[in-house]
Amino acid sequence: MTVSKRRRGLTVASALLGGVLVLSACSSGDDDASGSSNDTSQAKADEAAAKKTSEADIKITPKDGSDNASINNSAAVTVSKGTLTDVSMTTADGAEVAGALSADKTSWKPSAQLERSTTYKLAAEAKDSNGRVAHENASFTTVSPTNSFIGNFTPEDGSTVGVGMPVSINFDKAITNKSAVQKGITVSSSSGQEVVGHWFNANRIDFRPDDYWTENSTVTLKLALDGVEGADGVYGVQQKTVTFKIGRNQITYVDAKTKQMKVTQDGKTVKTIPISAGSPENKTYEGIMVMSEKFKETRMNGATVGFTDDDGKGEYDIKDVPHAIRLTNSGTFVHGNYWGAKSIFGSVNTSHGCVGLSDTKGANDKGTAGYWFYNNSIVGDVVIVQNTGDKTVSPDNGLNGWNLSWADWKAGSAV
Repeated sequence: MTVSKRRRGLTVASALLGGVLVLSACSSGDDDASGSSNDTSQAKADEAAAKKTSEADIKITPKDGSDNASINNSAAVTVSKGTLTDVSMTTADGAEVAGALSADKTSWKPSAQLERSTTYKLAAEAKDSNGRVAHENASFTTVSPTNSFIGNFTPEDGSTVGVGMPVSINFDKAITNKSAVQKGITVSSSSGQEVVGHWFNANRIDFRPDDYWTENSTVTLKLALDGVEGADGVYGVQQKTVTFKIGRNQITYVDAKTKQMKVTQDGKTVKTIPISAGSPENKTYEGIMVMSEKFKETRMNGATVGFTDDDGKGEYDIKDVPHAIRLTNSGTFVHGNYWGAKSIFGSVNTSHGCVGLSDTKGANDKGTAGYWFYNNSIVGDVVIVQNTGDKTVSPDNGLNGWNLSWADWKAGSAV
């Protein structure tokens, strides 16, 4: 090989090698440039998206799609890292639900209790500190009447009652989980008396202390039953506090043997009234009874309490019985009597089981015994009936649980 050929060969080889190196360098350079461009573009996109997204974090309870939601505590809207600017709540048919924002505009709730078995829609808007807007929506359905229970209670909030008045709660569904329900009910007295609940059946629980309430005390009933499962798949919905006052201590003693009624206040006799109790054929129950209702005038028909003639009609039907005070659910009253001779009062028992007092038709004669007793009695006052020869009234016939001993009363508690 000549020198010139050898040089040409080296030149070609060098060129080829250089070409490979160049090609390799170009390929590598192209990859680096492409990755750098993509990374930069994505970072810029992420940064731009972050700048556009609000930091306000809205939360709605219950969660979207919930059913059996509480009618008391549902529909709460809160926001962190921002303030609420608009919240709207509607029923499925578009009816608006009123609500209120907190002072700092970080929470919202409805102004009133929700309805059962109703679907609600919530839409919330909030802004963060940079004015960026966030939105959240949810829909839920409240618990249905079929899947919930309520308790109808007595006495009423704000009322003043006698010393014998128990707290009596009647549920509209049978309660099988009595312990859980009773734990959700608190009854307390400003007097410090111990108060215990007693279940009469699956639907009724009464609360009372060992002895009568202390006069002039205040009793508080707290129902914390919202969400409490009272039976399988059946939940409470009530969440409220009720207070009532205990008045003066009035106890009335009815003696069917002497046919006299002695009214005491704070242990002192204030009046003695001649009465006519149940006849020997229709004796008045004995025992401790509590006034549960008062009627200036009412109708009394024997057919409603089992006193009927052969034709099935009531043995009596008096449409204007004056000054009637209920003592039992089965129809025992203390009431005025204008149709009987005045001579029977204090001398003979003639009624169908009630305690009768001399009275005048129309219930407006202030000089009668019926008028006086009615106007000097309040719901919750105690009437103790003695010497009738009949059985003691059943504790669950009216508000008459005082006929149970304290030990027997406490034995009916589920907690």
